[in-house]
Amino acid sequence: MLKVQEIRELIKLVDQSSIDEFVYENEGSKIKMKKNSEATVTTVQPVVQTAPAPVMPAAIQAPVTSVAPAVEVIQEAPDVTATAEVTANLHKITSPMVGTFYASPTPDADVYVKAGSKVSKDSIVCIVEAMKLFNEIEAEVNGEVVEVLVKNGQLVEYGQPLFLVKPE
Repeated sequence: MLKVQEIRELIKLVDQSSIDEFVYENEGSKIKMKKNSEATVTTVQPVVQTAPAPVMPAAIQAPVTSVAPAVEVIQEAPDVTATAEVTANLHKITSPMVGTFYASPTPDADVYVKAGSKVSKDSIVCIVEAMKLFNEIEAEVNGEVVEVLVKNGQLVEYGQPLFLVKPE
């Protein structure tokens, strides 16, 4: 699911562009944006491009007047079955609240964990600060941290995955 900041950026891009309608679908979620426009659509010709950035929308279709053709950008989806198999065996440590993610206890201290770190159920993996309260987040499982999914100082949502851990 897209983050609020990413949705805001998409709204700005759609607003500044010449497209009138934008639809984004991913993992059962759908975002649809329309602009009010008095232009009539006479021709639509898709042009396919591969988009390397994972933040790019799945499809953009821009209806335009007869002067310029529409553009359709399609991001090729990664191999979903291979990705699903790999992540199915991993435990996700999720944020129990909305707040700010901190990877270390103080700005000048080392991070609690990084990719490759061994953790136990009661290991502290990060801090989520909410309303000036610093909440220590525990690993919940014995294993090895495979990936850190958020950056230090990033805002996180309730239930957002923070770490992927390979259980032992």
